[in-house]
Amino acid sequence: MKNFAAIDFETANSHRTSVCSVGIVVVRDGAIREKFYELIRPAPNFYSHWNTQIHGLSASDTAIADLFPEVWQRIAPRIADLPLVAHNSPFDEGCLRATLLHYALPAPAYTFHCTCRASRRAFPGLPNHKLPTVAAHVGFDFRNHHHALADAEACAVIAMAIIK
Repeated sequence: MKNFAAIDFETANSHRTSVCSVGIVVVRDGAIREKFYELIRPAPNFYSHWNTQIHGLSASDTAIADLFPEVWQRIAPRIADLPLVAHNSPFDEGCLRATLLHYALPAPAYTFHCTCRASRRAFPGLPNHKLPTVAAHVGFDFRNHHHALADAEACAVIAMAIIK
């Protein structure tokens, strides 16, 4: 798999539809070709203290951000026909599916691959398979964990290392 898009969502609260940021890293021919990051006004539009503690985003950050349908118009062409990878893919796949359904947008049949599960097979000796641990193992200088673009880039690098 030399072509794919790594995707990461951050959420404002416990609702899967509350995506408040997205990071996408497009890999073509085995190399990173494009990076995309955008803030999103979540639905429902409130932030839990816990989520803000994790990623640092709050209502003031997304008050004038576009809603997901407008952001999706910019995302969809970038990832069309590409398999998607995410670290702990059930979370990101769940966010995407729930948010598309919430806004009554067509849900393309993306194939999702999980770098967390794949890292367990590829690197069984690691103390854990959290994103920072696996990223360090493959030599990625990972900073700003829980920033959607940083997480997507780490995921893309991990996927490329596993594929090699």
